[in-house]
Amino acid sequence: MSFLCPRAFTPSKLSSLLSTRHASSTTTQCLRAHPPTSRLPILQKPPAHFRKISTTRPRLAKPTVEEAKARARRGPFSGRAALLFLVTGACMIAYFRLEKARMDRQRIAEATKGVGKPKIGGQFELVDQEGRRFTDEDLRGGYSLVYFGFTHCPDICPDELDKLSRIIDLVAPTRRHSISTSSFVSPTSPPAPLLPIFITCDPARDTPSVLKTYLAEFHPGIVGLTGTWQQIKDVCKKYRVYFSTPEGVKPGMDYLVDHSIYFYLMDPEGDFVEAIGRQHTAEAAARIIVDHMGDWKK
Repeated sequence: MSFLCPRAFTPSKLSSLLSTRHASSTTTQCLRAHPPTSRLPILQKPPAHFRKISTTRPRLAKPTVEEAKARARRGPFSGRAALLFLVTGACMIAYFRLEKARMDRQRIAEATKGVGKPKIGGQFELVDQEGRRFTDEDLRGGYSLVYFGFTHCPDICPDELDKLSRIIDLVAPTRRHSISTSSFVSPTSPPAPLLPIFITCDPARDTPSVLKTYLAEFHPGIVGLTGTWQQIKDVCKKYRVYFSTPEGVKPGMDYLVDHSIYFYLMDPEGDFVEAIGRQHTAEAAARIIVDHMGDWKK
């Protein structure tokens, strides 16, 4: 059975179709239910919420001639790519420089611990400016800066102690605890970031009281150490310091004292790290010390 839509016929054709004998009852009922009109219906516009879906890929707009010429002039690199390249290169250069400096410091520190190298430092027992016992064990647990001199030095020692005071002030803010004399001598106080040590090469004249008065003029955090002539000679030998003070001098006797002019940086294990000479400014020396502190791994 076929179904015919009444909207496909004009009124004249439908009247003839209805009068035909062979018109089926189903077709007749359909035509009566939907009477034809004189003109064809106009398709309604779909509602706005219905969206037309296309399965074809949209085509990109072709660049104009001016855009193509501008792109050809720029080449494969744009301004943003050039800026990214420069920033990345600068970061890599800075990283490699820092890493090279760290490896150089590590090489210097490890060079003094190699087999066949003369060891700088060792065991000693002296007394500080308060008359208390001080040994090499008191240097462990933190970095220390050891200097050898004497209170009757006319010019070199005062200049170096002024530099030492400046180094202390520069290094102290980079660590948690501030420097004070009590931090060095009290076993219950926290360790200082840098322990500055002044060991005299003239034990006959540099008594604890003389050291206390002399060092107070430079910085309250400097620890002065003295002892017998033999004790001072032994510690100078262990630190490879030139020692020329005569033995058995009497009070009031005039004599010359000569010594090496270096600061010996020692690590928390009591091992020698690096020597800081007169050619280093206080700022340069403080930077060396802080860098070694940063490299230290517990």
